Parts: sequence; structure tokens; C-alpha cells
Amino acid sequence: QVQVVESGGGLVQPGGSLRLSCAASESILGFTTVGWYRQAPGKQRELVALVTSEGVTSYADSVKGRFTISRGNAKSAVYLQMNSLKPEDTAVYYCNAIRVYGLGSRDSYWGQGTQVTVSS
Repeated sequence: QVQVVESGGGLVQPGGSLRLSCAASESILGFTTVGWYRQAPGKQRELVALVTSEGVTSYADSVKGRFTISRGNAKSAVYLQMNSLKPEDTAVYYCNAIRVYGLGSRDSYWGQGTQVTVSS
């Protein structure tokens, strides 16, 4: 069973920065995509940023220019650098790793989440 674990959340003031880490029990390159999602109280979980096995990245409009997703040199972690944080970024952040097989079959692995709170 693949294990995915997030870390790095915490309390930060508006305008501050945090770096979240997503560690997997297998090489990140073995997954088709690894993404960061977030869920605020009373809201649906939304995609924040995603990186493919080819290194292609994509971002939600609300975080473009502020957040950066990257893969670690050891290929076993994915990071989310969050700058210029706003109160509306407050949420539980989850890492999701997906492996796609042929004929539409896929495995999806979620971490337990890490809380990010942006408040003065």
C-alpha cells in the first residue's frame, strides 16, 4: 500500500510564506500526477496545483504567481511553496498521487492533510 504523508502546515500571518511537503513511499516519478488540494470549512475540496511525471505543472487561478509546486531531487517528495499568503488560503491541504494504467484504470492515494491557517 502506498503511503502519502503531508507536513509543513501551520499558522502564518497574511503576506507570509509556508512550504508544504508531500512524501510518498514510492518514487514520485512512478505516479502519473501528484497534486495539492485544499478544503476550507463548508467548501468543497479544490485542486490547487499539480505536477505530472513529465514535470508539467498547472495551478488554480487563485494561486498563480504565489504558489509553486516542485519535485524534490530525491524524487520521493513534492513540495508546495506558498508565498504572499492570504486569509482565504486557510484550509486543510491534501496531497494526492495518481497512477493511471491502461483502459482507464487508476489508483489514487491521499494523505491525511495538513492545516494551513493565515491570520493576524
